[in-house]
Amino acid sequence: MVRVLASTLALVAMTVQAAPASAYLFWFGPNFKAAPVQGDEPGLGIAMPKATPAELRAHLLWNMRAGLNVAALQCQFSPILLTVPNYNDLLSKNADELNTAYKTLGGYFKRTQGKSWQKAFDDYTTKTYNGFSTMHAQLGFCETASAIGRDARKLGRGHLTQLAVDRMREFRNSLVPAGDMIHARRYIQVSVQTPSMDQACWTKKDQLKAVCAPRMQQASTELRKTGG
Repeated sequence: MVRVLASTLALVAMTVQAAPASAYLFWFGPNFKAAPVQGDEPGLGIAMPKATPAELRAHLLWNMRAGLNVAALQCQFSPILLTVPNYNDLLSKNADELNTAYKTLGGYFKRTQGKSWQKAFDDYTTKTYNGFSTMHAQLGFCETASAIGRDARKLGRGHLTQLAVDRMREFRNSLVPAGDMIHARRYIQVSVQTPSMDQACWTKKDQLKAVCAPRMQQASTELRKTGG
């Protein structure tokens, strides 16, 4: 009987559906998370050549502020996201830190642009705000802005810049259109080889010898289909 059961066990397959974290605007939200940044990496806003580490951190904070400001305007279709009160809280609680960042950026443009620094600074500000305007990626952007805004409200004064360092790549990633991850499924296939029917592999009591036991092979593939 043992041999009969063993010979029929050729393949065992298990399907496990991935379960991303739930979100307000999705059943399962896209994952935009990324590592912290320094501020001089590509794709984080206007390039800041010759900027000091302090100026790059001010640049990150000002970009995050701009993104949350845009979200406060664009994401009011879903009040549950709290993008407006989140942004208002950020301004009132972190005024000193934001003013310091503004002055630091002004110093950067004075140092690098000479007499035309004010126009260059104004252009930088306008382009930074425009860089967060989105239509096709609005849901992912609004969801991410809401999460960042909620985290900002939990922080004490003086920690907003570090939040920008930690979350700006994620914030930028959210500007790429992505659909609901409820359509993403992970399939884990476990394959078991058929035991050998060679007489030498079996004892007189019809038990399989350990040396002939089949080896288990596992493969995992993830099929992802986004809603576009």
